[in-house]
Amino acid sequence: MKKRICAGMLVCILCMGYLSMMNKIPNEVMLREGEELKIDSGIPLTYERVEAGEQETTLVSLMLNSNIPSLQESQEEKSYVLSCKILGIIPIKEVHVQEVPKRKVLPGGVPVGIYVKTDGILVIGTSPVNGADGISTEPAKYLLKSGDYIQTVNGERVNTKEELMSKINAYGAEKIVFGIKREGEETEVAVEPVMTGENAYKAGIWVRDDLAGVGTLTYTGRNGNYGALGHGVSDADTSTLIDMSSGLLYETNIIGIVKGVRGTPGELTGVINYSNQYCIGSVTQNEPTGVYGKIDDIPQGLEKEKEVEVGYKQEISVGKANIISTVDGERKEYEIEITGVNYNTREANKGIEFRVTDEELLEVTGGIVQGMSGSPIIQNGKWIGAVTHVFVQDPAKGYGIFAEKMLEE
Repeated sequence: MKKRICAGMLVCILCMGYLSMMNKIPNEVMLREGEELKIDSGIPLTYERVEAGEQETTLVSLMLNSNIPSLQESQEEKSYVLSCKILGIIPIKEVHVQEVPKRKVLPGGVPVGIYVKTDGILVIGTSPVNGADGISTEPAKYLLKSGDYIQTVNGERVNTKEELMSKINAYGAEKIVFGIKREGEETEVAVEPVMTGENAYKAGIWVRDDLAGVGTLTYTGRNGNYGALGHGVSDADTSTLIDMSSGLLYETNIIGIVKGVRGTPGELTGVINYSNQYCIGSVTQNEPTGVYGKIDDIPQGLEKEKEVEVGYKQEISVGKANIISTVDGERKEYEIEITGVNYNTREANKGIEFRVTDEELLEVTGGIVQGMSGSPIIQNGKWIGAVTHVFVQDPAKGYGIFAEKMLEE
């Protein structure tokens, strides 16, 4: 019996060790043309290129199954598979490699105001309506739900809350058909509004047609393309990523700081001036990895800054790094300590784990606060990622997204 228990424990230990080694090696990497793959995994690894005929599936199929979208369009000679082996003998896993040209970006670190219009009218929820007859009913209950986007009323397009209200009043007590988008699928639901007064009708729904907030510009290029936030713009009430139709980027100023404390995230308070003269670009994409678009001019505070090279996840090491952020009116670098790198995380914006060590930043903000999302992370002179989340129970600790994840967009 003891021998069986010992054997079972040995198997468990070996399995855990194997899984640990697997996690220390990325599933896929981007590699500059002409460079060799180096991974600081603590394991004596060798890499052998796998020829197409030796793979269980074709190279094209392997690339199409990868999480890196750009691999699908790459030339075969630019994409290949490496077999990782311990001491050149024991195969551990295969790594999908995409060769890329050397790239540089201009790190941001300046605050921006983000304004987006929803693609349709977002339903926040439903509620009872008091009718003119004194009876309370909830006409949209079980028909419309939080996260739906109303796009048409009786086949007519609506883009704003005001247009929606006008249509509901225009059709009166007549049952109306809402054309909605729910979880990416289009469908229709019929709702009978309630008369609440003379020529006044309500459908008992709470809605939103736009969203605005303050974040940090992560990077831009001389071509004007930019990325910000490191995570998408989500609705606070529905906790869903906003489906947007259009958006604008504005210069903004930080006017206040709420210091983060254990259990309560802090925040940067900013003012967005929606005048055309303060509009610096467009928002064309709202993705889980950030917001993206085109900047018309280099924002104030970045005119004299120099571009830096992009660093990829296998180049990140545990140890000192810096974040660039603007918390008190001045763009500065603050010291952090990278405490962990998760190559294969399922959460795209939590690949880097770090702790703020800069005494000045800790004194002013307590660590990471809302509004600092998107602050670029620099290590060894390269842009490697961006700040995305804070640990609620420890504001000095946070997560970051890999630079390459943002560049995929």
